[in-house]
Amino acid sequence: MEKELIKSKLNNLTESTTPEFGIMSPQHMVEHMTITVKMSAGRIKIPEFEPSEKQLIQKHTLLNTSIEFPRGIKAPGLEGTLLALKNNSLAIAIDQLIESLENYNNYFLENPDSKTLHPRFGKLSHDEWEKFHSKHFKHHFSQFCIW
Repeated sequence: MEKELIKSKLNNLTESTTPEFGIMSPQHMVEHMTITVKMSAGRIKIPEFEPSEKQLIQKHTLLNTSIEFPRGIKAPGLEGTLLALKNNSLAIAIDQLIESLENYNNYFLENPDSKTLHPRFGKLSHDEWEKFHSKHFKHHFSQFCIW
């Protein structure tokens, strides 16, 4: 992921930025993105599983076509709920996200053939995570009109 592009987009986000859709606050969104990036670098472990045929079709469609994340899609395990905020401010949450992106990039530099677990699609390679993150960031940044 291009850390500088992400940072420049996040500079347009404030704690009072109102979402165009969804229930997340700006800080919820940033902390959600941090969790996803940490997961992709193997820093947050989830139980291994084999994706269903439906999940494999969703994976293929999202990662290998021009389709974007649909509005209203729910993160696995978070259907309709928000996690408690972990950071004291949006600025701290943004710093955590940037640090997580650095760790993600370093992880795959050191482990280019590694596959880490996605909670809906199963194990993803670096290339697959890049496609996922690109669309995931665009989706959430569009939510706050910073894309």
